[in-house]
Amino acid sequence: MKDLEHIRSKQAFIIDMDGVIYHGNQLLKGALEFVDWLNRNNRAFLFLTNSSERSPLELSQKLSRLGVMVDPEHFYTSALATAGFLASQKPGGSVYVIGEPGLIQALYDAGFTMNNVNPDYVVVGEGRGYSLEALERAVKLVLGGARLVGTNPDLNGPTDGGIIVPACGSLVAPIELSTGNKAYFVGKPNPLMMRHGLRRLKSKREETAIIGDRMDTDIVAGIEAEIETILVLSGVTALNDILRFPYRPKHILNGVFEIPGA
Repeated sequence: MKDLEHIRSKQAFIIDMDGVIYHGNQLLKGALEFVDWLNRNNRAFLFLTNSSERSPLELSQKLSRLGVMVDPEHFYTSALATAGFLASQKPGGSVYVIGEPGLIQALYDAGFTMNNVNPDYVVVGEGRGYSLEALERAVKLVLGGARLVGTNPDLNGPTDGGIIVPACGSLVAPIELSTGNKAYFVGKPNPLMMRHGLRRLKSKREETAIIGDRMDTDIVAGIEAEIETILVLSGVTALNDILRFPYRPKHILNGVFEIPGA
C-alpha cells in the first residue's frame, strides 16, 4: 500500500496542486514541510496542474501568499502544454479562446494570434468568460472548420466548498454535442503532458514519482507514462472510490505530510 523509504528514494517528483498542496486558499497539512524536504534533499520537482487559469508566476505568488516559497520555474500548466502542442502542430496559427489570462498569455507567448472569425483552433479552458454567446460562437467556428481543443478533460474542479465547479471537460461537452466533433485534450492524463514534465525535470521516468489526488487524471497519467504513482487522500478521492477503477496507485498516503517523516 505504501513504502515511505522507497518514495523518499525517488530523485524527482511531479506534483498536482489542488487537493495535494492546498484546497482553494487553504494550505493542506504538511505541505510546507514537504516542500522544505524536497529542497533540503535536492529533489527535482515540478508542480504539474490541469488548471489553465493562472500562469506559473501567478501560481508561485499564490503559494507565497500561503507561506510556501517556490520559484515560477517549478510550475507547468495545461495552458502551457496546450500552447506547446498547438505550436508544434501549426506554428503561427490563430485561435478563438474561451478561458482565463493564463491560457491566453501562454498562447500569445507561443506565437498565436486571437481570431474570432476564422481561427485554426477553438481552445477551451476553465474560466468565468464562458457564456452562451461564447458557446454559440465556438459552435459556429467549429462547424466552419476550426479544430476543437480542450486544455484538460476534468469534468469538475475543487473549491473551498467542495467539488461543485464545472471544469474544462464539462464546458467543452456542449460544443462537442452541438457539432459532433470530439475535442482533443492536452492535459493529464494525456502522456504528452507527462513527457513535457519529465523533460523539464531532466529526469528519467524510473527515478520519478507522480503525486496526485485524482484517480482519473493523476494516477492514470502516471500509469500510462510508466511513472510510479502516489495517491493522496487529502483531495477528491476517498479510499472506497479506488475500487471503482480498473487500475490502482502504487502507493496510497493520507497526505504529503507523510513523506518528510518526523
